[in-house]
Amino acid sequence: MDHFSISDMSRLSGVKAFTIRVWEKRYHALDPDRSEGNTRFYNNNQLRRLLNVVSLMQLGHKASKLCSLSDKALFQLIEEKTGQPSTDVEGFFISQLIAAGFTYDESHFTNLFAQCLARFGVRNTYTTILYPMLQRIGILWNSDRINPANEHFITNLIRQKILTATDLLASPAPAADTWLLFLPEGEFHEIGLLIAHYLIRLSGRRSVYLGANLPLDALAAASSFVRPDNILLFLVCRNFAEDNQTFLRSLTASVRSKRIYMAGAGLSEKMTASKRVMFLESVEELEKLLSPD
Repeated sequence: MDHFSISDMSRLSGVKAFTIRVWEKRYHALDPDRSEGNTRFYNNNQLRRLLNVVSLMQLGHKASKLCSLSDKALFQLIEEKTGQPSTDVEGFFISQLIAAGFTYDESHFTNLFAQCLARFGVRNTYTTILYPMLQRIGILWNSDRINPANEHFITNLIRQKILTATDLLASPAPAADTWLLFLPEGEFHEIGLLIAHYLIRLSGRRSVYLGANLPLDALAAASSFVRPDNILLFLVCRNFAEDNQTFLRSLTASVRSKRIYMAGAGLSEKMTASKRVMFLESVEELEKLLSPD
């Protein structure tokens, strides 16, 4: 699947397809292959070149000069300039993390991620860098336009980094409120849940993390043993309100806790809450909930 259309390149880079064509014609920035029907298509190396050009433009360089450089020269310039002030620092990191992920460059990805954490912290790295980046990738991944291995490589690296940051937090007090975190069957996108796990631990509370794709009967058994004060889950892939409501009824009947928090975009518009159920639609809402005030 090392095969991107110009619209794919545009989505991943944030550069309009028209601009990419202009750069090709005027500066010979890219050299796309052609299908039998004479349609442009690009490979991973060409994607990384485009993302490197974009990243350096976000550091103040001009496209006309960058497009004349070799791939090696562009990457050397990236390494020299990394860490310097940028006119769009978030855009720089998003572009470079995508580039590293699509070329399986773990060393570069790890270095970039460490810089993000140092500059923004875990919470803001997620909201300003990781979430927008995963949105760009997810559009193509959900439509089967990119190799799933790229998405898996990126998300597994992010998963490792967040868990490492969580492990560095102080242990909760024995009497702290207990949260039980999971994703239901069919839900595999853990990054949001991992950030919630980090924030709950950061607040001094106990977080029992059960991970993705958990059957309801397994959750019920764990809940019976742990006896959590709160249960938190994310709904990302479940799109039908009726299915969500049915699942919610089964969930509330299967587990005992003071509160059940369901996180996901637009849930409050599609579903009906109850005394035990609350919807969370942003990191800010969870942080407010965890605030001592």
